Amino acid sequence: MSMRQADVELPDGQRLWHHAVIYPHAAAAAVVAHPDRGVLMLWRHRFITDSWGYEIPAGRVDPGEKPIDAAAREVEEETGWRPGPLTPLTRYHPSNGSSNQTFHVFQSSDATYLGDPTDPNEAERIEWLAPSRLPGLIADGQVTDGFSLTAISTAFLLGRLS
Repeated sequence: MSMRQADVELPDGQRLWHHAVIYPHAAAAAVVAHPDRGVLMLWRHRFITDSWGYEIPAGRVDPGEKPIDAAAREVEEETGWRPGPLTPLTRYHPSNGSSNQTFHVFQSSDATYLGDPTDPNEAERIEWLAPSRLPGLIADGQVTDGFSLTAISTAFLLGRLS
């Protein structure tokens, strides 16, 4: 990650210096929503905000990797579940006024258990949550991660979660 300054000319001719955060890699995530189990979520601590919350599996897209492959890899590494076929849910820029960061979100309606997560430090626990519980968890402040909020909200909005 790096910071850059840009000399920007506004429509009225005024000039200003604008700071931007440049991310070298995109990020990818998956909403894994099994019809019987629910939505696959991680309960984890984030030291930067010193907060606990539910999140969907997510992480960086490695150099040369396709976002869809990164999403599948992150689900497997973080949860021990391999998602079924992934389909695009949305792609967005979470802070397009200050960074080039790009998030890719996919969805799967199936998963196969492979074993324990390859990185046991990713989450305190892994849970399948009924979709009907998610709005309440969001309202209670137990889902505060922007990636997860956008993904879950989009899935509900598009009728892919109910």
